[in-house]
Amino acid sequence: MKAWKQNVVAALIFTVSAAFASGQPSPQELTTARPPAGMAAIPAGVYRPLFRADTDLKEVPVHPFHLDVFPVTNEDFLEFVRANPRWQRSRVKPIFADPSYLKDWAGDLDPGPNAPAKVPVTSVSWFAAKAYAQWKGKRLPTLAEWEYAAAASPARADGENDPAFKRQIVQWYSTPTPPELSPVGLNRANFWGVHDLHGLAWEWVADFSTAMVTGDARGDTGIERQLFCGGGAQNAKNVENYPAFMRYGFRSSLKADYCVHNLGFRCAKD
Repeated sequence: MKAWKQNVVAALIFTVSAAFASGQPSPQELTTARPPAGMAAIPAGVYRPLFRADTDLKEVPVHPFHLDVFPVTNEDFLEFVRANPRWQRSRVKPIFADPSYLKDWAGDLDPGPNAPAKVPVTSVSWFAAKAYAQWKGKRLPTLAEWEYAAAASPARADGENDPAFKRQIVQWYSTPTPPELSPVGLNRANFWGVHDLHGLAWEWVADFSTAMVTGDARGDTGIERQLFCGGGAQNAKNVENYPAFMRYGFRSSLKADYCVHNLGFRCAKD
């Protein structure tokens, strides 16, 4: 028995040593790792798409990732355009942003009184958001990641089972966007420590264009025609999820160069 225990211990030591040699994190590193500054750690989970065809996955795996605690603000974006002049308002190429790009800013390097420092930057295209994320060594979150993180209420990860949270979400989505947005961080953080996923501004995701099908709703002959008009809820997993319908409808209306007055973004990182 003693010899057997010694063999087991030796095997464990060899396994751990091999892991260290291969560059894998040690158990201590795994337990003490912290997300990058300004980001929250989102654990692995699953995203259940609102719309899906019979051949689509019912659950989309979401791997662990980091997500910005706050949306990108005007002061954050000012730092970006200072370092990247081609993304300044007067210099951005029309193919990458429509004429509304940074329309509330007073100048190329001056957000001005209509774009306070701590307010989310809006009127930025998907191209600009993607460039900013890459400049920061990050990326835009995928639709699945954003929806998974945004499903958490302040009290629990599965916010769909939190009645108070559901009522608040519906109230947010049924209220028109105010002329001036509030600063970030005024709303409570959700279960993962992320602020303002709801109730402040819409946000770009990396794969926004996959939210719905393209093509004319009445001319479509495929199964995708059920995603429009009177059949809009036919393939939905939860026909009572009004906010999700709003998000999907909004995303499906976008093009990558669009700059919308209440559309901003935040970054993610593997």
